[in-house]
Amino acid sequence: MMKLFVLLGSLNAFLSVALGAFGAHILKGKLTPEKLDVFQTGVHYHMIHAVALLAIAILSDKLASTSLVNASGWLIFIGIILFSGSLYALSLTGLKIFGPITPLGGVSFLVGWVLLAIAALK
Repeated sequence: MMKLFVLLGSLNAFLSVALGAFGAHILKGKLTPEKLDVFQTGVHYHMIHAVALLAIAILSDKLASTSLVNASGWLIFIGIILFSGSLYALSLTGLKIFGPITPLGGVSFLVGWVLLAIAALK
């Protein structure tokens, strides 16, 4: 799993930087300041959790509770898709249907972090 989480982490870090640049250079002036702020929140959480995936990759070899560490990584990855993805979609389309998806991503992040903490305690 270590290589997979390194791959997912690095690809998501790349995507976060690319989307951040897209937002700063292309979307600025095309979106309202509120929508641009929503987009940048997605980028911010995307990068934080991309780095978390890289840390999880390293920890997957160091902690005894590998199933908890792996579950944590998958929940963080799902959180990126749901949380950041819904914020990107909401800001770009204005469709409010994406709003209720964001908290599901947030819960996924939270559970992923809790599982990682439990893995560290075992």
